[in-house]
Amino acid sequence: MPTNEADDGGNQRGRIGLIVPSSNTTAEPEFRAALPAPVSVHGARMSLESVTVDELDAMSDDATRAAELLGHAAVDAIAYACTTGSLLHGPGFDAELEATIREAAGVPAVATARSVVRALEFIDATRIAVVTPYTADLDEKEREFLEQRGFDVATIDGRGLERNTAIGALDETEAFQQVVDHVGQYDSSGLDAIFVSCTNYRSLAAVDDLESELGVPVVTSNGATLWDLARVADFESESEHANENENERASTSASEAETGSENRLTIDGPGALFERDR
Repeated sequence: MPTNEADDGGNQRGRIGLIVPSSNTTAEPEFRAALPAPVSVHGARMSLESVTVDELDAMSDDATRAAELLGHAAVDAIAYACTTGSLLHGPGFDAELEATIREAAGVPAVATARSVVRALEFIDATRIAVVTPYTADLDEKEREFLEQRGFDVATIDGRGLERNTAIGALDETEAFQQVVDHVGQYDSSGLDAIFVSCTNYRSLAAVDDLESELGVPVVTSNGATLWDLARVADFESESEHANENENERASTSASEAETGSENRLTIDGPGALFERDR
C-alpha cells in the first residue's frame, strides 16, 4: 500500500512520480484529474522537443537521473510516461526501463509501452486499431512493437506531427474526432479494443464517449499508465472499491487491520479498463 498515509487531519496519503519528456504538457494534468485528492503528482523531465527517433533515443539516457531525483521525494511508484520512448528499441526495452528506474529510485516502476501491453492483455484484446499523433516512421515502429507482442494491428492512423508542443496543443475533442473518423471506416465489431497512443495526446477525457460511440474498449497511453501505476502502488480501482462495499464482512476492522485496505486509495478512471477488477 502507499507509504505516505494520511494523518488524522486528512493530509497527503500518497505520491506518484512521472518521468516525462520536457515538452509534455498533458501527462501531469491528466493524472492529476484522475487521481484522488490525497495523492500528489511529482514530475521529472527529460530533454525532448520533437518526437523523432533520434530525440527519443537520446532522451532515454536521462531516465536514471530523473528516477534518482524522484526517489528523493519519497514517491510510492514511478512511471516512465512516454509511449514511443519506451518502445523505440522493441520488446524488452520497456522492461529494461522499468528495471533501471526501479533500481535507481528504490520503488516500483512502470513504462508506458509495457503498461499498454498489460492493459490490452487485461481486457483480453487481440485485434486492435491504433490512433496516434505521430509521423509515419514512428507509427511503423509502434505497429512492429505491438505485433511483436502478439497483437493484430488491424489499422493505424497518425496525424503526422513531429513537434511535441503541437501534439500537446490538441484537445480531447480532436482526439475523439480522429478516432471516430478513422475507426469509423472499419467494422468496429471486429475489433477487441482501440488504442490511442501518446502521453502528450489529450485523450483520456474522451474515453467514455468513444466507448459509447464505437462500442469497444478504448485504452489511452495515460490511462494504461495510470492503471498500471495504481496497480504497482497498490491503489484500488473504482470497481474494486464498489465490490468491497457490496460484500459485507463479518469482522471488518480485523480484516482491514490485516490487509491495510482502509488505507488504499481509489482510482476512478474512465472506460472499460477501470471497470474491471485488477
